Amino acid sequence: MASPARSGIRMSAEDRRAAVLVAAMTEFAVGGLDGTSTEAIAMRAGISQPYLFRLFPTKQALYLAAVARGFARVIDTFEQASAGLEGAEALDAMGKAYGTLITDRELLGLQLHAYASTADSEIQAFVRANFEQIIAYVAERTGFATATLGPFFAMGMLCNVVSSLGLDDLVFAPFAATDPTP
Repeated sequence: MASPARSGIRMSAEDRRAAVLVAAMTEFAVGGLDGTSTEAIAMRAGISQPYLFRLFPTKQALYLAAVARGFARVIDTFEQASAGLEGAEALDAMGKAYGTLITDRELLGLQLHAYASTADSEIQAFVRANFEQIIAYVAERTGFATATLGPFFAMGMLCNVVSSLGLDDLVFAPFAATDPTP
């Protein structure tokens, strides 16, 4: 089935922008900011490169929008997973949901590239602010102080590495015995 972009169906600029973000997330997940061409993103989205730049003024602006969408997906997942729960139960539900979420290689790749591209101070500030939003959400949702959530986020980063290396089937006995709850 042809995408709306390629089938001739007219899309609003906002719908087109959303379709471009989906294409950008896919491409940036593989190549990151520097290794991804806007031509590849435009082609995947079924639009011209000049139109892509009408929707997003720079490649970096598109990258940051894609990264923001990835971080928003984490918060949305945490919201759904912890609905109706409190404290450690909410934290545990978010942790389990995150473990499932990062099986999405695209989201995981985008997230890892976002962390790796922080040599650029503007990107670093953006990624940091988005990560801080996740920390604040988890603290607010669970009632735990942000200073006590280090083990939870450390386990999340370990899960990122394990998943990216395809080591999901390994049993981490020392980690399984560690309670990441503050």
